[in-house]
Amino acid sequence: MGGHAEALLQRFPDIHLIGLDRDEQALALAGERLKPYANRTDLVHAIYDEIADVVADLGFDGIDGVLFDLGVSSLQLDERERGFAYSYDAPLDMRMDTSRGPTAADIVNEYSETELVRIIRSWGEEKFAGRIASSIVEARKTKPLSTTEELVTAIRSVVPGAAARTGGHPAKRTFQALRIEVNEELDVLERAIPAAMGALHVGGRVVVMSYHSLEDKITKRHFAAGSKSSAPVGFPVELEEHKAQYKVLTRGTEKPTDQEIAQNPRAASAKLRAVERIMKRG
Repeated sequence: MGGHAEALLQRFPDIHLIGLDRDEQALALAGERLKPYANRTDLVHAIYDEIADVVADLGFDGIDGVLFDLGVSSLQLDERERGFAYSYDAPLDMRMDTSRGPTAADIVNEYSETELVRIIRSWGEEKFAGRIASSIVEARKTKPLSTTEELVTAIRSVVPGAAARTGGHPAKRTFQALRIEVNEELDVLERAIPAAMGALHVGGRVVVMSYHSLEDKITKRHFAAGSKSSAPVGFPVELEEHKAQYKVLTRGTEKPTDQEIAQNPRAASAKLRAVERIMKRG
């Protein structure tokens, strides 16, 4: 909703900010918030793996900083009709961009049991993926699942009570998996991080705030690859074209402070990594 953008525009009076979001509602709200800075702001309806094209289309030859705030936003969680939350009943949607693409209902009603197991296990890291997928398939034989409550009921019926008591809400991981699948979040991130790194000027930085291990692993891998020399092992001299173009700025991940979590409990799972471009080849 433009909070980070507003803070940056306030602190740095000379920057020009480009905001990308696939959620048109979020863009509209951010636009209202950032009206005082309209002459220094471009808000674009786009998925963030399109960053290089957006920057070029706006007439810039590169960028000095990129902030990724990944995952579902507070706005999306709190808008009940979007279907992101398992805590209240709503249509099974989960699309960040409601103008296109399949919904969560399409997935739970049309995917095979094998496909459901795959995404719930892979994207949700859910150990009861097999039971949950089987329960979904059984439930939809009676009628298609169309609401979050119907899906939660199918999940609760097969997740042991002890697991729910120790691991949080029994539907948490399945909802995460469906959201990632609906929005192709990890596929997009795989393309977006190298695209952002490639668009940086020397001295520019990419900062990534992730909220679960799958996002963080992708970020870590791309940052590590960019910060390594490409010289063959045992090569006596490191040639210019083999030198690393990036430097990792964080040791492991930066975590929110207790004060930050007290102010915003949803920040508790955040992990931050940062990388800087130190040279450019060619």
